[in-house]
Amino acid sequence: MKHCEPNEIARKIIEAFPRKHNEKDPFKVLVSTILSQRTRDENTDEASRRLFARYKDPMSIAKADPEELYELIRPAGMYRQKAERIIMVAKQLLERYQGKVPSELHKLLDLPGVGRKTANVVLNISFGIPALAVDTHVHRISNRLGWVKTSSPEDTERELMNILNEKLWGPINGSMVEFGRRLCKPRNPMCDECPVKTCCALYLSSETH
Repeated sequence: MKHCEPNEIARKIIEAFPRKHNEKDPFKVLVSTILSQRTRDENTDEASRRLFARYKDPMSIAKADPEELYELIRPAGMYRQKAERIIMVAKQLLERYQGKVPSELHKLLDLPGVGRKTANVVLNISFGIPALAVDTHVHRISNRLGWVKTSSPEDTERELMNILNEKLWGPINGSMVEFGRRLCKPRNPMCDECPVKTCCALYLSSETH
């Protein structure tokens, strides 16, 4: 069925759960994505706002002591580890890239604490490069829908890149995050309210039992 083809479903999810990224600056996107790990969007936004009100660029953050960042980024949780990581990233950007965030995947992955999801977010949002960021939401939902049968986000990323049009790679991440938080939750997904349930392998299998 064409209406159940993955690209069609991806477009429906993006339309139903739109997510805009107002910030494009590569360094701010990179730091905010590090802050976003294991916390909610509103906590990330608050921590980022407080941090960038005082520290504007890699140079200023590289000179800071971790303790100076603790209170600023506390809303994001794990603030000690994240403060140290952000300072290390800022120092490496200055030492290796003249304070600029690189636009190559392998260089981003070389930075401390930067994984594929963070790197792909930066590539897509800041540089407009087609990149598919897969977090726990994208991994879970893609498997539930039946698009993939994978055990890790890395495997899901590879599979989805073969399935989805690259124009959808960027927007599908943010939209699936919203979809996953509001309806397709890790536990007790709200299938009855789901706009794509008739194309979901998990829902259809539960209906037959």
